[in-house]
Amino acid sequence: MSSQETDLTFFTNDENQTLLDRFKATLADTRLFDVLVGYFRSSGFYQLYDSIEPVSKTRILVGLGLDDEAYHAVNTYQQQVVLDFESHKTARKQFQETLIHEIENSSESDQKLEIGLKKFIEFLQHDCPDTEEDREQGGNGKKLEIRAFPSRNIHAKVYIGRFAPEDRDFGFVITGSSNFSYSGLVANREFNVELRQRRDVEFALNQFEELWRQSVDISHEFVDAVQNKTWLNDTITPYELYLKLIYEYMQEDINLQDQVEVFLPEGFMPLQYQQQAVIQALKKLEEHNGVFLSDVVGLGKTFIAAQLLQQLKGRILVICPPVIKGYWEESLHDFRVPARVESLGKLDHVIRFGIDRFDYVVVDEAHRFRNEATRAYADLLDICRGKKVILVTATPLNNTIDDIYAQLKLFQAPKNSTIPGIPNLERFFQRLRKRFKGLDRADPAYKAVIKEVSREIRERILKHVMVRRTRTDVLTYFKSDTESQGLFFPEVEEPRKIVYTFEGELEDVFNQTIHRLHGFRYARYIPLLYYVGSKQLSEFERQQQRNVGGFMKGILIKRLESSFFAFRQSIHRFIQSYEQFIAMFESGTVYISKDIDVYDLLDNDDFETLGKLVEEEKAQKYAAGDFKKEVLDDLRHDLETLREVDQLWKGVERDPKIETFIEQLKADEMLSSRQLIIFTESRETGDYLFDHLN
Repeated sequence: MSSQETDLTFFTNDENQTLLDRFKATLADTRLFDVLVGYFRSSGFYQLYDSIEPVSKTRILVGLGLDDEAYHAVNTYQQQVVLDFESHKTARKQFQETLIHEIENSSESDQKLEIGLKKFIEFLQHDCPDTEEDREQGGNGKKLEIRAFPSRNIHAKVYIGRFAPEDRDFGFVITGSSNFSYSGLVANREFNVELRQRRDVEFALNQFEELWRQSVDISHEFVDAVQNKTWLNDTITPYELYLKLIYEYMQEDINLQDQVEVFLPEGFMPLQYQQQAVIQALKKLEEHNGVFLSDVVGLGKTFIAAQLLQQLKGRILVICPPVIKGYWEESLHDFRVPARVESLGKLDHVIRFGIDRFDYVVVDEAHRFRNEATRAYADLLDICRGKKVILVTATPLNNTIDDIYAQLKLFQAPKNSTIPGIPNLERFFQRLRKRFKGLDRADPAYKAVIKEVSREIRERILKHVMVRRTRTDVLTYFKSDTESQGLFFPEVEEPRKIVYTFEGELEDVFNQTIHRLHGFRYARYIPLLYYVGSKQLSEFERQQQRNVGGFMKGILIKRLESSFFAFRQSIHRFIQSYEQFIAMFESGTVYISKDIDVYDLLDNDDFETLGKLVEEEKAQKYAAGDFKKEVLDDLRHDLETLREVDQLWKGVERDPKIETFIEQLKADEMLSSRQLIIFTESRETGDYLFDHLN
């Protein structure tokens, strides 16, 4: 190679051969430094600001990575020699938006980013040593000047340095693949070459000057973006912080669509609070695949759900208690919502029909599916998988925080949640459970913990997936509904007690009954817990038996509290069921169902149906010898207990509860002069009351 040929030095960002190392060595003698890059990254300035500080004048010219729409808007003017005002305005706006995004999402540490950007602004605002000379040559007289060329066809990466006039060399030009960024200067594998002959430097400088003349000054936009539109803004007032806090907290409501179109059946009033519930639920349903409709009783959750379903495009399944199945069908028909309505006790019918036939699942009285260890919950989980789920319940939390967790899992992946700040629901609830460890429900500390935990669940989870208002909320925030529509809620007085007592022989009968029931083993309803044969039982099946046993355990006490009549009827059915089961067992063959739905038992309040459900539902055959020997002893013990209780009540003729109630109805002016609605858990008690009150 002759001495006239260009001297080449290559930089690949290998160790001790980075472009940053080369700049730090070369800029020490540089008077004027020009940078031409397609993309400018603020991370590059932190790496170089100390080396640029002694340089008299630095000019940075950047291209713009425009999207297609912005590019075409600018490109319209590119046939002109000089871009007009509108294209300059577009370029400034585009650069500022890109810079803000880059600062907010930079991978560089905040400290380094802040130092680099503040130094950059300092250089932009300080005069250069030869201010007049710089202005005569078309500069702005500042130490640093940055311009943007409003075109996305600049992909060059050129760095031009010029030394002082007295220096023996004119300068240098480095070109290659490195952008003005941390990655380009240090991190990435790059390929750059340095040229030092004057003719190479002058050629590059002429090209730079031509582009510089067509560019637009963005120094002001840079300073404005950094100081006023990013987290580096240090002039934010406490009031502005407060407004930001309010926005972040309320942004879901702020960004909601203003209204939805709904069809209301004749006689229904358009209520703002119901429309707002629909709007909020739509957003939550879209973001999190599920929503709780949990307004308190009396605000019309069924009608809100119907209006919500009007907005959805897809096939709808509604699951509800059997006693209100007809009500749901009628309501959806009135609101013109096509949907299949199924009883929550018939989920197996839905599965046989085909769970892929539906896009949306509505679950009324969703709190009934709070126990994961039931067949009903397992079936519902299968039905809801991959669908959007609407849970209608005024009481999503009944007993423990696991009530909420079980219902959340109907539309949220436990380890991949969409709820902001809670990516892992399983871990979140595990942490909350630990706070109850060692605490008894009667302990005052337990009440304090449950209050704190409930607040955390509300604030961190439920606010994202639940729509819930009270009557007070409606009266306070939706006055147009109460004033213009004439909506009102009845004022409820404090409850009054009607006290009745058991005395003498009746008191003794009652106490003996409770004592005997404490020793009741409920063996008839948990036979599989005694099973030791070859058929394998899953823990799920065993839990099903425990659930049925626990439910039946409460039946007798509840019936006794409801009415003597309902209790006697229950005792007779229990005796009959035990006698039949013992006879079957003694014959050597046992038929047992493993698929009993506890909720159907609860809803029917019909022991004839209950008995059928116990006996039916795909009953399996077992040999009596495959059970523990004590099962027959426990069955006979329970039957004897039932017969003793039955015998105790045969001599009881008075019923102080209904006697006291009738006396109050006659003596209390408020009760005697008004229409009454009487609530009871037992249909048999209702029939008993009807007969005696008429």
